[in-house]
Amino acid sequence: MRGLREKTFIIAGGATGIGAATAERLAEEGAFVTVGDINIAGAEATAERVARAGGRAIAVEFDLSDDKSVQELVDRTITEFGAVHGLHNVGADLSPGNLGRDKTLLETELDVWQRTLDVNLLGYVRTARAVLPHLLEQGGGSIVNTSSGTSVGGDPSRVAYGVSKAAVNQLTRHIAINWGKQGIRANGVMPGLVMGETVRNQNDLALQESFLAAARTTRLGEPGDLAAVVAFLLSDDAEWINGQVWFIGGGAQLRN
Repeated sequence: MRGLREKTFIIAGGATGIGAATAERLAEEGAFVTVGDINIAGAEATAERVARAGGRAIAVEFDLSDDKSVQELVDRTITEFGAVHGLHNVGADLSPGNLGRDKTLLETELDVWQRTLDVNLLGYVRTARAVLPHLLEQGGGSIVNTSSGTSVGGDPSRVAYGVSKAAVNQLTRHIAINWGKQGIRANGVMPGLVMGETVRNQNDLALQESFLAAARTTRLGEPGDLAAVVAFLLSDDAEWINGQVWFIGGGAQLRN
């Protein structure tokens, strides 16, 4: 892909799953990668896989819910690589203590709402605010936010999660609308059911079967499926794509 080699990208949530796969795919394309995550052991493992494959990556421990931590993630990237050219936001609080308590409007406690919005939405606000000045200073760059199919398709449960992801869609469009003329591209991906570590560990066979039944494909998603799309959207090959949020889910939702 054009425009990735020797460019630097921050993966905000790169310890496992889609974020880890994206870090590895970008490195395969010749990019430099900062793998940020609250799970530092996982981030280090991702960076080590990149290095073993001949790429260049650093792991940085950070927390999407902490302003100082987010700024340090960006500062460390600039110190290590001299610039930042793009950002992939993929982190979210999927812990049993948070997502596991996210049910219907009448059942979900306010602390779950607060935590979900603070990480899943305001975390992306924090990273974008920290990265945008650098992208504008150098004349452009790309941001790819990870949303979810539930942001447009709805869900009888996980109300806070779905609302947070719908807001990420709007945040993505807002960035494109305001700074597109200054060379900033902001797009999003809405994954369907992707068989990353978290989903595999949950081992919800009924969920997997229901999603596969709705899909127009023969299999469930893999992290690499999303990584390929994110790498494309970060690359110069996608320079005429802005303000879009794509559903990547094996055709489980058919959208214009």
